[in-house]
Formats: sequence, structure tokens, C-alpha cells
Amino acid sequence: MERFTNALGLPVGMPVPNWRPRAVPPAEPMAGMWCRIEPLDPERHADDLFEAFSEDYEGRNWTYLPYGPFGTTVSFREWLEGSCTGTDPMFHTILDASGRAAGVASYLRMNPDAGVIEVGHINYSPRLQRSPAATEAMHLMARRVFDLGYRRYEWKCDALNARSCRAAERIGFKFEGVFRQATIYKGRNRDTAWYSIIDSEWTSLRRAHESWLSPENFDSEGRQRRSLGSLVDAGRTSG
Repeated sequence: MERFTNALGLPVGMPVPNWRPRAVPPAEPMAGMWCRIEPLDPERHADDLFEAFSEDYEGRNWTYLPYGPFGTTVSFREWLEGSCTGTDPMFHTILDASGRAAGVASYLRMNPDAGVIEVGHINYSPRLQRSPAATEAMHLMARRVFDLGYRRYEWKCDALNARSCRAAERIGFKFEGVFRQATIYKGRNRDTAWYSIIDSEWTSLRRAHESWLSPENFDSEGRQRRSLGSLVDAGRTSG
């Protein structure tokens, strides 16, 4: 890696010439082959989301989120209306192939001046989990960020949330470390695991995502021919 120094001979970061703040992601739909993502609209999405999340009978999905579970459609809709209609976090609803709302995710802690955005508040109902639509939703959200010229895309989660950590790494986020005692939620400590993708990594990751999402990567029973992890690793090796 090339190293840079200032006039005093001290090491400094690489130049970022002609940098300009990036645009905030537009509140517009994103469409793929397996899913569609729309700005969250409580009026349109609340009932389907509540039904989908209710399939998680034990409430496991809410364990590592700072809110929920919600016992009624009314309380869930009130939370959506009060917490999920702003610009940061910018919540999105993920619709499955049938067009029904099946999960949510958001952009948050947006810093256009530095070109940094985080993805979070990810909650996939059982019907969305472990599906091509689940992976494609994360691909579409990342693609929008890097198409806008952002330099860094972050994923943070409770360090004890093994499923979230595995999901981040599978998509291609790189583990950066753990911030100990980063916050308190639901009356307990949270050590936060940090992950990121930077712009120089996106081209190979985009190719890996698109190869995995291609219908040719699935057999007649819907089984993957190549895993996303193998495609991500191959892209890193070659590029």
C-alpha cells in the first residue's frame, strides 16, 4: 500500500481530490428480480408487516433490536408512525415476490459530507429469511449507496448477535472490531461489532452478488449452485 507524508515527513492519509458531499439517498423504490424495496408507508405496509413478523412466534427477531415485540397491530402501527417515517433513519419496506411486505431495513447515521452511510434496523420475517429476496434487498441498498458515490457503507450489530455477524460477512462486509460497552438497550449492555464495505471493494462484491442472484445459479428445486461466500472470496482473490 502506498504511503503518504506531509511536508514534515509525518504519515498522513491518502489524498481525496475533488471531493464533494454526496446526495442523500432518494426516498424512491428499488426493484430487483426477487424483491422490491419501497419507502416505509405505515398506511400501506403496517398490516402485512405485522402479519409477517407474527410468524416469528417466539419473538426471536426482536431480541437484538432496541424495540418490540409488539402485541397488536395498533401498537405496531403507532410505532411505525412515530419512529419510521423520518429521513434518518430512512426506513424501507422489503416486499417479496408476491408483492407483500415481509421485512424492513433502513439507512441511518448518514454523513454525506464524509461519504458514509450505515444500514441497520434490519428485521426479516421468517418468510423472507434465507431467501434470494433477503440477499437481493441488501444488494440493492448497497448498490444505491455506492452508485451515489459514497466511500463507506457500515453495518453494526450486537456482538452477541451471531446471525447478524454471519449475514454481514456473507454479503462481503469486513469485520473491523468491537466497541465495548457501546450502549445500553432493553436494560442490558451492548458491545457493538463494526463491519464495513468501502468503495474500492464494491466492484468485485457487486459482481459476486449479481452472479449469486442470477436465476442460473439456482437449480429446478431452488437450491444454489454456488454459495455467495465462495463468490465473494473468489472476487477478493482475483481482484
